[in-house]
Amino acid sequence: MESKRNLIYFRNYYWDFFNSLPDKVKDKIDYVLILITITDKIPKKFFEQITGYDGLSEIRIEFESNIYRIFCCFDEGNIVVLFNGFQKKTQKTPKKEIERALRIKQEYFDYKRNKK
Repeated sequence: MESKRNLIYFRNYYWDFFNSLPDKVKDKIDYVLILITITDKIPKKFFEQITGYDGLSEIRIEFESNIYRIFCCFDEGNIVVLFNGFQKKTQKTPKKEIERALRIKQEYFDYKRNKK
């Protein structure tokens, strides 16, 4: 199947989160990430823009009764840059997780700008 989007795992933020998870959760995350790369329109169930946070999005994973989120953003149209992830324990996304994602997003674009 043809890829519609590419994933970038910026630094180790995503991997530190991913590697801390049980294998069955990792399998579900892998499934959702594959879906994101191959579908024309990503289902809202799995992907949503975060309102009020300039270009920040979250990948949404539910497994059994647990909810996981991975922050990300688009770059150059079809690149999804993955940042930090966390297990969601309340209805509201913790502000410190959003702030961390925004710092990582800034770090990514600074790194990219300085690399050129």
